Amino acid sequence: MLGFIYTDSVPELDQQDGVVVAQHLLAAADMCGLDGLKIMCEEKLIAGATVETAATTLALAEQHGCPRLKARCVEVVAANLDAVMATEGYKHLMASSLLVMNDLLRAVRGRKS
Repeated sequence: MLGFIYTDSVPELDQQDGVVVAQHLLAAADMCGLDGLKIMCEEKLIAGATVETAATTLALAEQHGCPRLKARCVEVVAANLDAVMATEGYKHLMASSLLVMNDLLRAVRGRKS
């Protein structure tokens, strides 16, 4: 985070580590009011959304007010529901965020119509 404050950029990381770092940085950026960093992290997470990361990132997007990131994660989850339901992140999402689960169920229902 200090690197961003001084250079207005973040280092490139490999895909998996990059997602985890971006998730943590997004939360920190939101807490510290660093909107530029928050947007950079959101873009990285949108681009890197996968079956493995979609559920945890969805909870993060809801918690930190990132509607575009939330929409992308809902898209990934709805398109790959069975695979996402097998992840640890999905179990965490079910236990922690009923509002997000409601949005997710609506999206899945909309895909089946």
